[in-house]
Amino acid sequence: KDLIVWKKGYALALETYRATQTFPRSEQYGLVSQMRRSAVSIPANIAEGFKKKSKAEKIHFLTIAYGSLEESRYYLILSKDLKYCDTSEMEKKAEEVSKLLTLYRSKIENS
Repeated sequence: KDLIVWKKGYALALETYRATQTFPRSEQYGLVSQMRRSAVSIPANIAEGFKKKSKAEKIHFLTIAYGSLEESRYYLILSKDLKYCDTSEMEKKAEEVSKLLTLYRSKIENS
């Protein structure tokens, strides 16, 4: 919980949950479920990687977190185009998480 990248990823997950509460009921088991799952996966994998001993394991989980972030970004585009919600703030948060993940991974690789 001390990592800034984790905090930012967690904030994105919380905002995703709030935003998807207003989605059409027909999306409950489709887009809502997928968006929430990918958003939750970001900080979860950062946390799991943080506790791993080897550099390779840490990088592996950060790579998974980055993949989940990109999946989340796709769902934000789709949600915006379907006019389900305004995604501008979440897109900004996702970009910030992306930059932080890149920096954190680079720090681990070069340590």
